[in-house]
Amino acid sequence: MSAPTWLHETFDPTGSSIGFRVTKKLDEVQSPFQKIEIYESTDWGNVMLIDGAMMVTTRDNFFYHEMVSHPALFTHAAPKRVVIIGGGDCGTLREVLKHPGVESAVQCDIDEQVTRMSEKYFPELCASNDDPRAQLLFDDGIAYMRDCAPDSVDVVIVDSTDPVGPAEGLFNKAFFDSCFRALKDDGILVQQSESPLALLDLIREMRAEMGKAGFTTFQTLPFPQPCYPTGWWSVTLARKGQGFDFRQADAAAKGFETAYYSAQIHQAAQVLPPFVAKALEA
Repeated sequence: MSAPTWLHETFDPTGSSIGFRVTKKLDEVQSPFQKIEIYESTDWGNVMLIDGAMMVTTRDNFFYHEMVSHPALFTHAAPKRVVIIGGGDCGTLREVLKHPGVESAVQCDIDEQVTRMSEKYFPELCASNDDPRAQLLFDDGIAYMRDCAPDSVDVVIVDSTDPVGPAEGLFNKAFFDSCFRALKDDGILVQQSESPLALLDLIREMRAEMGKAGFTTFQTLPFPQPCYPTGWWSVTLARKGQGFDFRQADAAAKGFETAYYSAQIHQAAQVLPPFVAKALEA
């Protein structure tokens, strides 16, 4: 095994970087859309980068995958049809399918290579890929949502990379229009919404674009995510009118294991630090 060295992602928008001690590169593939790299680290398991940006580590992916899925699924009264746009590592799909009431979960990621790399180097994330309720599509998520039948989806989860490259079109009014049309009246849109410490302007702009598409109520939930810039991340939920009271008793009595999400964590995540609440109210 090679001597350990350090792998860094430098993130210009925040003037910071994050690094992991790695022992070797396990794989690298240039897909038609992006460069995907896998490294073996000394303390964080395997690490996936896409175009040089940290995406997933074995050790800490559960924060993100649980928070992008369970808060919305426990807020909706009875989610049956879920669509995941992006999510090629399949961790969000696994969390969604822990809910026995979900009858259908479509995952639409433009890059099949992300899923193939995940199957090989993060097999635990792909544990539900063969679930009969799962449908894995490798296609343009923007087009998929545009073509979705109106009022046909309960929850849309946008599990995307940063708003550049293939994911750039997932953060604007045109895409949110498609989501609004596809969602039922009580539906929920969930979008990963970057760092509330360093990228509050992006969260505000995203919520404004959602509002232009017709969504009227929003909830941003922060959570730790060590492998992402600043180590503090968020998801934002949007609805057509209903509030965000969640099924607390159901969350507390859930019949499956999670490493981070719980009814208490969900309750706590709804309390925003004053500086975040002030910025989002402005």
